[in-house]
Amino acid sequence: MTKRVAVFISGGGSNMVKLLDSMTGDHPARACVVLSNNPRAGGLALAEDRGVPTEIVRHQPFDGDRTAFEHAILGALAPHAPDLICLAGFMRKLTADFVDLWRGRMLNIHPSLLPKYKGLHTHERVLAAGDTEHGCTVHEVTPRLDDGPILGQARVPVLPQDTAASLAARVLRQEHLLYPQVLRRFAGGDHTPLYLKT
Repeated sequence: MTKRVAVFISGGGSNMVKLLDSMTGDHPARACVVLSNNPRAGGLALAEDRGVPTEIVRHQPFDGDRTAFEHAILGALAPHAPDLICLAGFMRKLTADFVDLWRGRMLNIHPSLLPKYKGLHTHERVLAAGDTEHGCTVHEVTPRLDDGPILGQARVPVLPQDTAASLAARVLRQEHLLYPQVLRRFAGGDHTPLYLKT
């Protein structure tokens, strides 16, 4: 049975585009909705161009009440009946209750080789630490930040001339390769980690 996928974004949605464009042919999943907390997110128009419905649930009216915000998200998702959620640059922290509701059915991509460098500013932290390797990770979402079973990683070398911007750009190219491959495997029932290396 084809899985229905909701993709959550907050910005331009470059990973979302790669996910949507990959879900064709014999892919075991199809996008059913793209949801954003930001009505100005550039990814919304890109989703609509691809014929994927969009939903906007702004977080500001809830004044920090994350439970009420997530209740509104669930209401927006309900007509689309997703089986899986892919977080693709969704910049809101989700509560344990929401995550538990989707446990085993929600994926995230993070720009580091987890468990290293959870949270923000990963590229700067890699450079400050003098690491020789960096990358990205797709993982199942659990209540702990950037935690959960690893489903895939892609590695890139850190070059002597790298800046945070150049490193981020190279990692992003790997995100665009990794996330669609992991989603295809996961939607088809294969949860074994996939490892890519440049």
